[in-house]
Amino acid sequence: MRFLLDAEQRAFAASLDAMLTSADTPSAVRAWACGDHGPGRVLWSRLADAGVFALAVPEAYEGVGPLPVELAVAFVELGRHAVPGPVVETVAAAALLSELGASGPAKRLLPGLASGESVATLAPADGYALDADAATVLLVVDGDGLRLAPGHDPVRASVDRARRLARPEAGGELLAAGPQVTRAASRALAWARLATAAQALGVGLALLDRTVAYVKQRTQFGVPVGSFQAVKHRLADAMIALEFARPLLFGAALSMAPADVAAAKATAGEAAYTTARTALQLHGAIGYTAEYDLSLWFTKARALRTAWGTPAECRAEALAGLSGARPRS
Repeated sequence: MRFLLDAEQRAFAASLDAMLTSADTPSAVRAWACGDHGPGRVLWSRLADAGVFALAVPEAYEGVGPLPVELAVAFVELGRHAVPGPVVETVAAAALLSELGASGPAKRLLPGLASGESVATLAPADGYALDADAATVLLVVDGDGLRLAPGHDPVRASVDRARRLARPEAGGELLAAGPQVTRAASRALAWARLATAAQALGVGLALLDRTVAYVKQRTQFGVPVGSFQAVKHRLADAMIALEFARPLLFGAALSMAPADVAAAKATAGEAAYTTARTALQLHGAIGYTAEYDLSLWFTKARALRTAWGTPAECRAEALAGLSGARPRS
């Protein structure tokens, strides 16, 4: 089966690519990693104006969605440019609130998420929240309850310095409770995995493009290292892994079946991680330096590989979906 984007979707991707190219995202990423959210919030507003966050919000709450395919298109570009911030978590929060419906806090919170005025992050009660220090809405799923956390503990470092982690504080306003919260959390997980898979694919594509350009310029024994057969094989393997992940991603966006989304997440995450390892080896010593921009994509590929489900967890869910069984907890 072939998954081809239509002209409007391709134009959307091109417009995001042009906008993010002109925005100097590496500077925004480095500022975000140091706790300076100013440049990142400017970028966030531009993404919101382009309609990125509205894709996960129903029209009843001032969004244009839910449009999972278009969301995947957008998040590939966000990954390609290493955009910082809880972009996936805001999408997950929007999916969770949308599933709760008008009886929940959707009417109160969703319009702000769609417009970009609010930045949301979402976490389990015993887990970490991403970029809680930058979020204006800190949601916590605690069993079958959803609460608005009053704050967070001190921020901790991640393998990706632009991914700042903190534990939500206990207490806060109870927004909803009951079995509907559990169902909504499952929907949010599927959307988060889809967005993470798309982001990982974009990260891998950026690493591959930059590495191909580098090996054309770097010379050894008087010739470009890109002319060596072993280098070509490594790059070809990375390209095949990424291209194999692409149809799984868009197939999952069409079905939104949890097993399909889990398979896309595992495949895209592993492909990006494999590409990062290849890029690091082919760049040599310069690839290890934090000052070199490519390090921003290296660390993000590693972090996204396990975000919202490890490869083993996602594979278990995908296999359970094929067999009709439930994955082990």
